[in-house]
Amino acid sequence: MASARPARRPANRKSPKTLLGIALFKLAKGILLIAVGIGAIKLLHKDAAQTILHWVDVLRVDPDNRFIHGILTRAFSASPKQLEATSIGTFIYAGLLLTEGVGLLLRKRWAEYFTIITTGGLIPLELYELSRHVTAAKTCVLIVNLAVVAYLLVRLRTKR
Repeated sequence: MASARPARRPANRKSPKTLLGIALFKLAKGILLIAVGIGAIKLLHKDAAQTILHWVDVLRVDPDNRFIHGILTRAFSASPKQLEATSIGTFIYAGLLLTEGVGLLLRKRWAEYFTIITTGGLIPLELYELSRHVTAAKTCVLIVNLAVVAYLLVRLRTKR
């Protein structure tokens, strides 16, 4: 006797891999931001200039490089209050990224909506920054975030 139920189509194998990639990307960014936040807190209790110069020496980075010089200039001029605010903001953003990543790993529908909202909410800021000064890094970040939002929107619409 034949079953009255329609045959189930095999799951799209590409979707979970893409979703897994987005989740791992969000988790990696979150973990990196936690490390940055901890580093900023550690700089609060030490001589920031001395610590940064030590790491420049250890990593054998040319301090006269224009990118490194710009980072060093900003780091040397940062006040303890600015370092504290930076670390707090970094931990908050890391929490958002880790929440997105774990939710996407668990394939929760709320995480897809949450990722669309948080990632899509940053796109106007990225466009503004890109309009001020175009760089390859800013362009890549914008493209990746647009792709993530577009993918999740299409995924949510086709799942209905």
